[in-house]
Parts: sequence; C-alpha cells; structure tokens
Amino acid sequence: MHRVPGHDDPIVRFVTQNKNSLYRFAYSYVLNCDDALDIVQDSIHKALTAEALRDDAAIKSWFYKIIVHTAIDFLRRQKKVTVADDSTLQLHDANHYDHYKDIDLETALNHLPLEYRSVIVLRYFEDMKIGEVAKVLDLNTNTVKTRLYKGLELLRGKMADI
Repeated sequence: MHRVPGHDDPIVRFVTQNKNSLYRFAYSYVLNCDDALDIVQDSIHKALTAEALRDDAAIKSWFYKIIVHTAIDFLRRQKKVTVADDSTLQLHDANHYDHYKDIDLETALNHLPLEYRSVIVLRYFEDMKIGEVAKVLDLNTNTVKTRLYKGLELLRGKMADI
C-alpha cells in the first residue's frame, strides 16, 4: 500500500513539530550537519513507507528508533562512532541561546562509551522516559536504568578529573 502523506498525517505532524529535536538527535550520533540532515531525511522516508506504526501515541519512540537505526547504519558505513553532548547540540539548535557553554560536560560526555552516551542523551537531553529510551534502543528497562546509573557515575568521575 502506497501512502500519500498530508498535513493531517500523524508522521508529518510529528516531524514538523519536532524537526529541531530530530536533527539534534541525529547530529548527536554523527557530529556533522550534512550527515545529520541526511539521516533525518532517510528516517522520514523510512517512516512514511513503513507500515509498523499502529499506535499514534507511540510515534515519538517509534520515530527516534528509526533515527537510531539509520544513524547506526550510516556510522557502520562510515566506520566512525561519536555522540555529541548537550553543549554541541545546543549550538546547532536555532531556537536556543545559551550564555554559558559547559566545556567540561562536553569533554566528559565525549569520553563516555557510546552505550552510556546514548542513554544519557535520550533521557536527559531528549527528555524521554526510561520506557521510551528502552524502546528506542531495543533494551530492557532494567538495562537502561543500569546504563543510566553507570553512565552518570562515569560522567561524575570524568567531570572530577577535568
């Protein structure tokens, strides 16, 4: 079945309302403006051609999951894996003006393993609940909680070292 999206399409509405967050999240994986735009565009195409969305209420975690998989596929092809921190992401958000760039946080986050950075970025910078993070990353909620706890512990240690 070929879908013809319109303004009343829930996917079109979601993307339109969340384009900056989607871009920032894609950027957190690739740290490149053009690559992030490509990932968002590919994700939109995948979402519009997919038949997997059964519940409009779950669109946020469903779409972020598409971005995660698209970004990981891209990184595998590029053989580079990096997740940006909040400071870098805010620099690329046209709607955000931050007087204080927290270089220590940026440095510490960049030194965390990807599995911890991803959980922290989704939970705190994309404001997702633990269950949503688990859905996006295909993890058990207890695994997310463990990685979040361990990631924050590592982050505190790295911040103390800086």
